[in-house]
Amino acid sequence: MSNVRRVYVEKKPAFAVKAKELKHEIKHYLGISTVTAVRELIRYDVENISDEVFEKACKTVFAEPPVDDLYLEKFDVAEDARVFSVEFLPGQFDQRADSAVQCVQFLDENAAPIIRSATTYVIEGTVTDAEFEAIKHHCINPVDSRETGLEKPETLVTVFPDPEDVKIFDGFKDMAEADLKELYASLNLAMTFKDFQHIQKYFKNEEKRDPSMTEIRVLDTYWSDHCRHTTFSTELTSVKFDEGDYKAPIEKTYEEYLDAHKNMYKGRDDKFVCLMDLALMAMKKLKAEGKLADQEESDEINACSIVVPVDVDGKEEEWLINFKNETHNHPTEIEPFGGAATCLGGAIRDPLSGRTYVYQAMRVTGAADPTVSVKETLKGKLPQKKLVRSAAHGYSSYGNQIGLATGAVKEIYHPDYVAKRMEIGAVMGAAPRRAVIRENSDPGDIIILLGGRTGRDGIGGATGSSKVHTEASIEVCGAEVQKGNAPTERKIQRMFRREEVSHIIKKCNDFGAGGVSVAIGELAPGLQIDLDKVPKKYAGLDGTEIAISESQERMAVVVDPKDVDTFLKYANEENLEAVPVAVVTKEPRLVLNWRGKEIVNISRAFLDTNGAHQETSVEVEIPSKDGNLFEKRPDVTDVKKKWLDTLADLNVCSQKGLVEMFDGSIGAGSVFMPHGGKYQLTETQSMVAKVPVQNGKTETVTMMSYGFDPYLSSWSPYHGASYAVTESVAKIVATGGDYKKIRFTFQEYFRRMTEDPKRWSQPFSALLGAYAAQIGFGLPSIGGKDSMSGTFNDIDVPPTLVSFAVDVAKVKDVITPELKKAGSKLVWLRAPKDAYDLPDYPALMEQYDKLHQDIQAGRVISAYALDRHGIAAAVSKMAFGNGMGVKIEHSLDPRDFFAPAFGDIICEVPDGKVGELAIIYTVIGEATDDAKFSYGDTEITLKEALSTWEGTLENVFKTAAGTEDVKADDGSLYKADSIYVCKHKVAKPCVFIPVFPGTNCEYDSTRAFERAGAEVDVKVFKNLTAEDIHDSVEIFEKAISQAQMIMFPGGFSAGDEPDGSAKFFATAFQNEKIKEAVMKLLNERDGLALGICNGFQALIKLGLVPYGEICGQKEDSPTLTYNTIGRHVSKMVYTKVVSNKSPWLQKAQLGGVYCNPASHGEGRFVANDEWLKKLKENGQIATEYVPVDETGYEGEFNVNGSYMNIEGITSPDGRVLGKMAHSERRDAGVAVNIYGEQDIKIFESGVEYFK
Repeated sequence: MSNVRRVYVEKKPAFAVKAKELKHEIKHYLGISTVTAVRELIRYDVENISDEVFEKACKTVFAEPPVDDLYLEKFDVAEDARVFSVEFLPGQFDQRADSAVQCVQFLDENAAPIIRSATTYVIEGTVTDAEFEAIKHHCINPVDSRETGLEKPETLVTVFPDPEDVKIFDGFKDMAEADLKELYASLNLAMTFKDFQHIQKYFKNEEKRDPSMTEIRVLDTYWSDHCRHTTFSTELTSVKFDEGDYKAPIEKTYEEYLDAHKNMYKGRDDKFVCLMDLALMAMKKLKAEGKLADQEESDEINACSIVVPVDVDGKEEEWLINFKNETHNHPTEIEPFGGAATCLGGAIRDPLSGRTYVYQAMRVTGAADPTVSVKETLKGKLPQKKLVRSAAHGYSSYGNQIGLATGAVKEIYHPDYVAKRMEIGAVMGAAPRRAVIRENSDPGDIIILLGGRTGRDGIGGATGSSKVHTEASIEVCGAEVQKGNAPTERKIQRMFRREEVSHIIKKCNDFGAGGVSVAIGELAPGLQIDLDKVPKKYAGLDGTEIAISESQERMAVVVDPKDVDTFLKYANEENLEAVPVAVVTKEPRLVLNWRGKEIVNISRAFLDTNGAHQETSVEVEIPSKDGNLFEKRPDVTDVKKKWLDTLADLNVCSQKGLVEMFDGSIGAGSVFMPHGGKYQLTETQSMVAKVPVQNGKTETVTMMSYGFDPYLSSWSPYHGASYAVTESVAKIVATGGDYKKIRFTFQEYFRRMTEDPKRWSQPFSALLGAYAAQIGFGLPSIGGKDSMSGTFNDIDVPPTLVSFAVDVAKVKDVITPELKKAGSKLVWLRAPKDAYDLPDYPALMEQYDKLHQDIQAGRVISAYALDRHGIAAAVSKMAFGNGMGVKIEHSLDPRDFFAPAFGDIICEVPDGKVGELAIIYTVIGEATDDAKFSYGDTEITLKEALSTWEGTLENVFKTAAGTEDVKADDGSLYKADSIYVCKHKVAKPCVFIPVFPGTNCEYDSTRAFERAGAEVDVKVFKNLTAEDIHDSVEIFEKAISQAQMIMFPGGFSAGDEPDGSAKFFATAFQNEKIKEAVMKLLNERDGLALGICNGFQALIKLGLVPYGEICGQKEDSPTLTYNTIGRHVSKMVYTKVVSNKSPWLQKAQLGGVYCNPASHGEGRFVANDEWLKKLKENGQIATEYVPVDETGYEGEFNVNGSYMNIEGITSPDGRVLGKMAHSERRDAGVAVNIYGEQDIKIFESGVEYFK
């Protein structure tokens, strides 16, 4: 008799969004039309749980009565149906099962349940065996999942065998070369054989012993291309330039670099010519000339860091601004969700380890055409459509959970990215300089491991990304891709943001590539690390695995021995595990102990040799005139066709369905929403955010943009890099930034290098082009990341150098790109070029400087930087946002209208100001209000242009959910006879804000309430141990008893797992003590409760809306479920106040329309007709989604398919309000490209109620 209980949970047919989507994919994507129905069930296997707790968990944790059907042990299946189940591979993090365990522990703090989750698919209809295999193949990625049997296991308890001792390679030091070669081949290492011989020499001559397996693996990790940039550090012993049209400028740049190299390293013989030196030389040269005064000087290099003055409440403070770009190309190619999620996680951890708060992210990716049929997929590859969607889902899921605003998202399409996808995350972080201490580690200092536990995930990630990618990768490399756990990283962010914590951190390193051995190993020259103290996800790991596992969300922190206890106490307050695992020693050796034995003992000097010295020679291929984008100027016979073709081009068309998956508004600091204008259709070209000052106001903003075009780079990597830098500058200038303050960071991504000197031509030429641009502008790149493995069989990625430009400005400097006013003139600023089609930097800088003056003086009110698609694409995009038309001058040559124009800028100039412009310009047309694009005798209606622009990627990233039944509402207003009056008045009411794992809106909510005049009490719910849960219940109970209001903030409680929003929240508040405290606040003290987004979901699951009490949900209760579009939606929504019953809405206008950001995946309000009627009649429907106007340009205004367009509801007397849109995310200078009133004054009304 098995002790395991099994439950299946299935969404009721009306809410089965995922099953419907899978059915659609099977038909349209796999081309199998005989499938009649698809069912998707979540399967939980549960052990070690009492009957009573299991009963409760079935209704609250595993399933939700209004939307789910729950089956115990078995479920009925149609006769001809085929069934299969999928589970994660052992060792992969399963957020669903993990969250379920945590929820069950709320129900019984002493329980130690074991839960496993799987997904069961039922395919109905006649399907052949081959088709069934194709469906399975579509649903299972072997990198992280496998098919699992349908029979139930006897027990879920895993007995892990004790690992064996670490192997010693006997006879290694004296081995003959042939035997050594054989051993080398058997170990599947990333290092070269030359490195392996280098190790043999060291152990023979210095250690005089044989190495352990762990020592070899640790060295392989330390010396992988990922950690030491082998390719970039290879000495270039000779450089030969081929003949060609553009030889002169490329060779001249190389000679300038050699001069700089000579001057920089006078009298040193240890500095040689290599790609790394070429990448850094412009910075070193400009720094020596005094042009990099703002760089932060420190031994710790966590990210690019500059020191910037920031105004806080009118006073100037010194702040650190950090920025960093990270790629995860190899992992994302084989496991798109996990690879992209950890791309962002890793990018965040770099500045975070430098103790800055990461507040904005940009995502730039490269893919092949995702609209092609799945049948065109190369063997051993995932289909592009699946890749681009899963990767977007992974990255956005992580960013949305951790609470990071993604300010810009762009996917670049080029056929050669089929070799390997590009996945870049770039982030901005900031902290007051006074908060960050940078000290060296002293002997005796303690190293604490903070955050996640260690498992088998990500073993060999650093070496994996450096390995050759072939068809076999998907099968073998599973464990190399980690799974992210965003709620844990969020906790580290909260902890490090506290100044009292960052003041005792001497130094910190994140667990990126290489795990314990590298993360802790880099913190001090001498270390003694005790691997037995490292917290593990499960037993059975051996010493080598613990040493190199790259499990995510971990930090290694150096503290003085006297501060250890204080640090551990702070960690516990933030619900984080922290364990001292290492001591800094005097002797410069890396020593690792496991089970009482030394398994690694290597001298720091040897580690730092970075392996054997590698050399190569370069032959530079020179591009020729043919193939030059600037020379190709075909005649335009049909302007209308060409214009519409341009709008439909993969690299011009709308990516709104992709961009909306990413939360762009959290933090209430995004100056731009990614799409702006009244209809949110003009895409912005840079991301702009206010510096995240926690207490106080600021006008200081940061800007980031990117520049890169794969088609230009493929023709000439030198031109490609020069213009990538120029384009990133142009976008900042067009946003109102001052180009003279820009700093760059570069991303290099190239094919794999071999012995062939010509293979080295691309990165070498690109870095020369970037060098020329940095020196030309006098602006340095102060960081970067290289990824040198972009090859699959015989296909190479396009030569890629992406330039990220960062600038600091004030809110008042910023202009937005959408056209503002009919009658404005459109003028063209052309970037001056030299005879070799390269930017004429001095002339260009003069124009950019003058444009800055024009913008400051109000002579330019919107601007757009041009790219390969020229003026046509830019003016169209500028016009879409506000539904404007454009009329182009007859005199403009159609060839110019469509020609590539990197570095050029189109400006909107108010009528009458053209004569006052400082820039050199050409007038090319004007903005109109007739919703038409006209040019000569060509005319295109705005509707036609829009539908062409929006159509290309609609089947990949959809924006329209289709026609679900949403039960219309007449929009009539409810005017209450009387509003509930508070009898318990308070001068300064207190609001209690609980923080659970996954909560991420507590900062924004706190600010909104403090601004309105309330006291705010924020408490973290701790649940690492039974004792923590017990303490937290008491703390919460006390806090609620002293508050007048409770606010449930937004976020993703426990990642919105187990499958369903806010379960975590709801389970905790079902606790008898907390429940009683809440009801007393409402019933005895006339208190108020507010829930926004995830908080609204919590109110609904508890019953606080619509019932007004904590009573849980019944079968027929109204609820919130998945958006009909089946993905997260982040955009501004317009909502109308339709009832004035609630005290929360007293300062809002009844019938007034307010514009707030929505950002959710489960915001669809559903209820039966009886409930809808009741809510309407009782005035409990508070707010409804409305269209911005009658034109329909904006697409679906009811973003989630809510019945009767309901956005917010209240309890029967109005004192509890739940709504989806984030009214707390507003501030001066936020979302400036959005039109409409953003302040609904909820928080002010709540405070006023008690006065």
